[in-house]
Amino acid sequence: MEGCRNIFSKKLKDYGAAWRIMRPSSVTDQIFIKANRIRSLEIKGVSLVGEGIYPEFQAIVNYGIVGLIQLELGHAETEDMTAEQALAQYDKYANMALELMIKKNHDYDEAWRSMRISSYTDLILMKLFRTKQIEGNNGSTLISEGIDANYLDMINYSVFGLIKLAEANEGK
Repeated sequence: MEGCRNIFSKKLKDYGAAWRIMRPSSVTDQIFIKANRIRSLEIKGVSLVGEGIYPEFQAIVNYGIVGLIQLELGHAETEDMTAEQALAQYDKYANMALELMIKKNHDYDEAWRSMRISSYTDLILMKLFRTKQIEGNNGSTLISEGIDANYLDMINYSVFGLIKLAEANEGK
């Protein structure tokens, strides 16, 4: 998460909080692009633009947090947030995701450690299709969790992927 936050902070310096104009559905589509690229790289085994899977999982973490911010605050017509305010919001949702991960790790006995990274990708894509369906229903669900819960799960699956990729690199 520290690496993801570092990227977010640097992009705030480069671009400001320009993402504030994005509606949540556009954030969902941006996450879809990243997850779809991960799946494509997993299947093809090669990247023609020289960027691998690791930065894409980082982007999903960051866009997931942006999505949570946008769900809470709504989209803006202009960049209406300072870098400090954006980082405070980032930290709030990163901590929320961490708290959820800790609770689920307890209940599931860290089953994620036995999963393949490609399964995280598939689960993120499934969560994206669910999110798009909920967005198509104007945010309404009959029995299911909402968009925010799906964003939190996508963040945590991405963190699992980042951990497993980092551990694989340490073993080399």
